[in-house]
Amino acid sequence: MRTFDPPRYTYSDYKNWKEDWELIQGYPYQFLPSAVASHNKVQLKMAFQAENSLLKNDENCNCALFTELDWKVSEETVVRPDLMIICGKEVIEFLEFPPVLILEILSPSTQKKDRTLKFELYQEQGVKYYLLADYIKKTVEVYELIDNRYKEVERNVFLVDKNCEVVFDYEKIWK
Repeated sequence: MRTFDPPRYTYSDYKNWKEDWELIQGYPYQFLPSAVASHNKVQLKMAFQAENSLLKNDENCNCALFTELDWKVSEETVVRPDLMIICGKEVIEFLEFPPVLILEILSPSTQKKDRTLKFELYQEQGVKYYLLADYIKKTVEVYELIDNRYKEVERNVFLVDKNCEVVFDYEKIWK
């Protein structure tokens, strides 16, 4: 019996697609439907808190916040996390190196991908902190890369670089 292998794509295909997509190991994942209001509110509140934290650091803090920016991991993998914090390097068009911190906001349509494919991808790529915010349960799960594996920790203060700290007040996110 012959099995069907779905087509695989590369970054050159991806950059010509009209709608919003991610590409993971050559397989496309479309963002449908668009994010609901609760998702958007959590993203804005967490981005606001992260940006305010970065601004409170001294002038030697060389970290930046991005939302909805492509991270080109390879020719066959491009993801667009809800929020990323990067340190030490400049970004021109898209990210080409692992961020220090990624936040994904769980929704019914993306939860499985965020908890499995992206969890493994971010762990393999060395993303130090991976946060999963669930606007339905009003929780934030925090995973820290320890000995090259994600371990769930309780944390709201993140040392993202030697001169940079980011603080989240989870209670304020749900108000």
